[in-house]
Amino acid sequence: MLSVTFKASTRLRFASTAGHSLRSAVGLRQFHGSLKSQEHYLNADEKASTFSFALNPANEKAVLVDFYADWCNPCKMISPLLEKLTSDETVKTGSGRSLDLVTVDTDSEFDLATKYKVRALPTVIAFKDGQKVDQFVGALNEDGIRQFIAKL
Repeated sequence: MLSVTFKASTRLRFASTAGHSLRSAVGLRQFHGSLKSQEHYLNADEKASTFSFALNPANEKAVLVDFYADWCNPCKMISPLLEKLTSDETVKTGSGRSLDLVTVDTDSEFDLATKYKVRALPTVIAFKDGQKVDQFVGALNEDGIRQFIAKL
């Protein structure tokens, strides 16, 4: 299977004002494909059926859905941890299932966030067999996320 993950890289932007050179770092997302058993569905949307495809009840994996926004700083802290843990083939749920990751931008998928009653960001909802089984709100550290996964 081919999955899509992203790496954050930094590009320097130069601007000149009144003879002075200003330098600022701009974070960019660069996408690449890699062969892994886990799937990452980035920026899933309901209209294109990406979201429902990822939550298919026939899927034998547990699915973590990360509801985020680009302006949310805690979201920026937790997203790389979720990607790292769901990419690690040794990380399994308490029932031994592998993990898939779905990310949903709440600014562009407001209806989807409303459907799952997302009230604060980041919100991570776990699904098994297409059904919601657990969730957490807020930025957890890596150990906290591992404990959450172990409960599934």
